[in-house]
Amino acid sequence: MRLRALTLVGGMMVGTMAPGAAAPEIQGQLAITRTLTKQRVVLPAYSVRGVTPHKHEAAPKPINEWDRVVVYLEADHAPAAARITATLDQTGQRFEPEVLVVPVGSSVSFPNSDPIFHNVFSLSRTKEFDLGFYPAGKIRVVNFNKVGVVQVFCHLHPDMNATILVVPNAWYTRPNEHGAFTFTGLSPGAYQVVVWHQAAGFFRKRIQVSEGAARISMEIPLAVNAPKP
Repeated sequence: MRLRALTLVGGMMVGTMAPGAAAPEIQGQLAITRTLTKQRVVLPAYSVRGVTPHKHEAAPKPINEWDRVVVYLEADHAPAAARITATLDQTGQRFEPEVLVVPVGSSVSFPNSDPIFHNVFSLSRTKEFDLGFYPAGKIRVVNFNKVGVVQVFCHLHPDMNATILVVPNAWYTRPNEHGAFTFTGLSPGAYQVVVWHQAAGFFRKRIQVSEGAARISMEIPLAVNAPKP
C-alpha cells in the first residue's frame, strides 16, 4: 500500500492512502466439481414414536448448492464479530434455513412453528444439546461459544436436519449464484480463505493481500452417486 503521509492521531501514527491507491480486498471465484461414487443404499426415514413423516411436511425445495456454502477468512488480525441472535425455524416438518451461519458467541432461537411437537437436539462436538419436547408457539434458545459445525436433528422426525456453522470472526460471507464472493476493507497481510460446503466439508487456501484486489479461485469436489448399472 502506498502511503501519502503519516499523521499523529491520539498518540498513534496513522497513514493515509496515496491518490490512486486501491484499498486491499479479496475477490474469489468458486467452482463445484462432481465426482462419481458408488451407489449407496439409503433406508427410508421413519419415526419410532409412530408420527407419520409426511403428514405436516412441506413440499421439498429445489437444491441450490450455493446455499450450502460459506466462506470466511482466518488471520491473526481478524476483527471480532458482533454477537447476534439468529433463528432456525421448525416449519413444514423441516428446519428453515437448512444452513445457518453465526459468529462465535451468538445465540440461535429455535421456534416451533408447526402444529405438532418437536424435539431439537445435536450430538456435535462443537455444541451438544437437547431441547426436549415442546409444542407449537414455543421457543428454545441455545448459545454457541465454540467455532465449528453443529448438526441439528429432531428426535421425533428423523428426516429433519440442518447445519449451524459457527465462524470465528467478522469476515464471513456467502457466495452469489455464480460462486463469486468478495471481502473488502482489509489491511495488507496474509490470510487463509476457508470454504465450507455442507456435504463436502472444509477447504483452505492461503493468500497474500497487498494493494488492490487479490484474486483467488477454489474448487469444491462434491461426491455424487453413480447411476445404477
